[in-house]
Amino acid sequence: MSAKSSSKASQHQARSANNKQNRPVSKSASSKKRTNKSAKISSKSSQKAAVGKRNISKSLHPRNKHNHGYDFERLIKAVPSLRKHVKTNDFGHLSIDFADPLAVKALNGAILYSDYDIREWDIPQGFLCPPIPGRVDYLHYIADLIGARAGSKRKVKALDIGTGANGVYPLLGIREYQWQFVASDIDPISLDNVGQIATANSLTATQLQLRQQANADNVFVGVIHADDRFDVTLCNPPFHKSLADAMAGTKRKLANLDANRKAKFGDKAAGQSKAIGNKAAAQTNTKGELNFGGQKAELWCDGGEIQFLSNMINESKQFAFQVRWFTTLVSKSENLKPCKALLAKHKAAQVKQIDMHQGNKITRILAWSFMDAATQKQWLQLS
Repeated sequence: MSAKSSSKASQHQARSANNKQNRPVSKSASSKKRTNKSAKISSKSSQKAAVGKRNISKSLHPRNKHNHGYDFERLIKAVPSLRKHVKTNDFGHLSIDFADPLAVKALNGAILYSDYDIREWDIPQGFLCPPIPGRVDYLHYIADLIGARAGSKRKVKALDIGTGANGVYPLLGIREYQWQFVASDIDPISLDNVGQIATANSLTATQLQLRQQANADNVFVGVIHADDRFDVTLCNPPFHKSLADAMAGTKRKLANLDANRKAKFGDKAAGQSKAIGNKAAAQTNTKGELNFGGQKAELWCDGGEIQFLSNMINESKQFAFQVRWFTTLVSKSENLKPCKALLAKHKAAQVKQIDMHQGNKITRILAWSFMDAATQKQWLQLS
């Protein structure tokens, strides 16, 4: 073979290798070799425990039930009241108006009932209504982090910081993994609503405990008791600094929805940006609503996300041996560097970053522990 031919062959092999790593894993027989290679790469990566480790997925977690989108016909069959919110869009697909808080709430209620057997789920007007696929993704990734699987004999105990009126993390964690939860919030209305949902679904106090945070400046202090031992903590922190900042976020969210449509359907979606922007302006300036709802404590706090995360990290040191893994979502990528620096200052033994991809959106999980792997193993034996 000539040097030129050899060079071309090498380039072809390099491109082929890159394509194999980037392509989604197929279940067909012809993809077994590619799957095995990906598994080996994943295995090697998982063996390297390093500060700032990143696990990157191009889509929802493999165990996520919503990897193939929303099956509106099935959801309507399960919850007929959803039908009034479902329309055929310009591209011939069933959808809802994601800028309408009532439509979003109806969709998520139908998903919770149909896919997770969570009944009579509701939230008061104006409270945060989170997208279920993204929320359950967080749970799947931390299940991997702590080595938990559904049906495990040992019961995982988790703490949800700022559960909100929706309570989706404990509800989904109980249904998907049979974990035991403590859920905290500063707002008594939120806790009362989650309590009503828990009662409607016959959840016991062993499965779910609700604790009110009495001090707005605290995160873990006052919530974690002296005799508590948690495998993991979860949090979706408020990421805005003010109401105006939160309202601006709605415009960006709606614009992103339009961008996703364009990416999926091409030029046919062109021209919708202006309509989307006008709708966002009307929504934020006239109604004062966010498309996913959200009260003050759920969406903004003094200092914004970075201040909340800093407070959380500082307090976590006090509970270093009561919690195996601390985790939180980080919305703004620029907040990762100062958070990791603060964790290094507090001498965290393990720090990991997990990137979750949901369409064009990237959400990061920051996880840390003050115990190394050997100490965590001893902790498990004693807990």
